[in-house]
Amino acid sequence: MKNLVPKINAEIESLQENVKLQLEKGNKAAGTRARKSALELSKLLKEFRKVSVEAAKK
Repeated sequence: MKNLVPKINAEIESLQENVKLQLEKGNKAAGTRARKSALELSKLLKEFRKVSVEAAKK
């Protein structure tokens, strides 16, 4: 779980940066990167939930 949290934080930062670029400058490539980050973040959060539930059972 210790490895997962920094990955989640990095993905959130990437998402925020790319969303900002898309909204403020109309950068279409940033929108694509933001959607990719959102998908990756979703995967990481599912993994975090799985690991967290397992840790709570111990």
